[in-house]
Amino acid sequence: MQCEKCMDEIEQGEEREHNGRTLCEDCYMDALSPARTCDPWAVHTAKSLVKEGGAASQLNDVQAKILSILEETGGTELKDISERLQMKPSDLEREIASLRHMEKIRGELREGRRVIRLW
Repeated sequence: MQCEKCMDEIEQGEEREHNGRTLCEDCYMDALSPARTCDPWAVHTAKSLVKEGGAASQLNDVQAKILSILEETGGTELKDISERLQMKPSDLEREIASLRHMEKIRGELREGRRVIRLW
């Protein structure tokens, strides 16, 4: 059996049904709880934790690599970052959302393309 979103193979009994589509567990969780980059409460919380020197002030390895790519390129599309890090876009979007909440990165339109860049 195959996930109708990511096309990965799903073991028998591990499939999930959502809005008439058969999904793997990861795609099912993404459908139920999508990453939200524009979340004022998350931004406030992340900024408060950074001021206090909490967990939000430390980046994980993937987040550090994303910032490095953006510094090197001056900004690029999500698919380019995904290819360079060899990550599924859905997994990458969660890291992007966290960095956005910390006001480390932002999005902008360049020649009609959605580009991720440093804050």
